[in-house]
Amino acid sequence: MSAFESPVPPAMRPQSASDQAAPDKAMEKHYSLEHIGELWGLSTRTVRKMFENEPGIIVFGNTGSLKKRRYLTLRIPESVLLRVHRRLRKAS
Repeated sequence: MSAFESPVPPAMRPQSASDQAAPDKAMEKHYSLEHIGELWGLSTRTVRKMFENEPGIIVFGNTGSLKKRRYLTLRIPESVLLRVHRRLRKAS
């Protein structure tokens, strides 16, 4: 064993906070734009604008090109939904 090698195997090393939070984020409930629109009484278009650039959302699909239309599906984790709701509630 060299001076730089840890005597503790990787599986037994304590995880950082970001490593521990990642599985929790993956398992939390995710909402569609339509569902949030129904809950908040807003159109899907308005909800898309609210969350489109929000950190932490899941975006999949193609981003489009000059000849193809952009098709993006957004999924909003519950933690992001609550964060945006708190921010909007404080603004009023």
